[in-house]
Amino acid sequence: MNDAELMRSCHTILPGHRPRTPAQTFAAMAQWCESNGIEHDVYGGGAQLQAFEEKIARLLGFEAAVFCITGTMTQVTALRLACAERGSDLVALHPTSHIIVHERSNYQLLDHFKALQVGDRHRPWTVADLQAVPDRLGAIAMELPMREIGGQNPSWDEIEEIKRHVRARGAHLHMDGARLWECAAALGRPLHEIAAGFDSVYVSLYKGIGGLGGSLLAGSRAFVERAAEWFRREGGNVIHRTPYFVAAAMQFDQRLAQMPAFFERTQWLYGVLRDYPVFKVNPAAPQANMLHLHLPVDRERALAIRNAIAAEHGVWLFGRAAHAALPDTSYIELYVGENLLQADDAAVRRGLDLFSAALIA
Repeated sequence: MNDAELMRSCHTILPGHRPRTPAQTFAAMAQWCESNGIEHDVYGGGAQLQAFEEKIARLLGFEAAVFCITGTMTQVTALRLACAERGSDLVALHPTSHIIVHERSNYQLLDHFKALQVGDRHRPWTVADLQAVPDRLGAIAMELPMREIGGQNPSWDEIEEIKRHVRARGAHLHMDGARLWECAAALGRPLHEIAAGFDSVYVSLYKGIGGLGGSLLAGSRAFVERAAEWFRREGGNVIHRTPYFVAAAMQFDQRLAQMPAFFERTQWLYGVLRDYPVFKVNPAAPQANMLHLHLPVDRERALAIRNAIAAEHGVWLFGRAAHAALPDTSYIELYVGENLLQADDAAVRRGLDLFSAALIA
């Protein structure tokens, strides 16, 4: 069996949301469309899609928002436009930025902008990291929360200080908010307050929301309209956004309402993990409903243990595993979503018992 088949065979799944088959997803979408009288948009023109875009803009405290087919297209386009406005093609990025780690040098090869890596890859930004950059920056892109370091955030005071610094500096402050929905509960702030002070924000419609794909870019109306035109020029003008809009919108309010419970469950999980010293948890305290577990085995061994426990005990522990800095170590990501929220406490402990025993065997 491949990973997806093995996971589906399990009675207990720890990370993420309850998986749906394509048939289940499309059936739910069809029912929601029927109940809400959904019509297809045509190249983004459609009252229902546009109402959803406006809803997200209001939620984040911006004038406008526009759908884009991928976050990869959304962010580099937004940053290129921001740089053109400011007259500098230099963008400050954290070393773990999605643009640097996962986008195959698109910003460089497509001549969008020049990237300057700023800060320590194992820590969130501080205002001192940005103050140390002497160059004239066109834009600064800040991820909240930071997925590659376990969902960490700067402190609220540090976030506010960074906003003030960037505003005084005259650069465009962009938020990579792929998981913004996940950090509001941890920060104890409404989304519009977190986004205040940013010039643009990208949010994902799948990740924590569970849609089929797609993203939204929020900002001033003029900035969003320019971005929308460039999305068309770059090949992002799909004739119907309807499947992506529907897959997200039909569960959007429910997912946002669940985020505080997901974070509370994450806090519970941290308490449980204290009973398993074999796991090294990053961050030390929860800052979103996600975390990394550092393991005393290499990546291949971690995956072999996962697969054996899934096949023999019907417990799916995690998805991907990655190499860590030290030899014969690795780390995994746990996203605390619907599955862990609904899982029986004893079943979670049973899965951790199996995992811990295999790691130290």
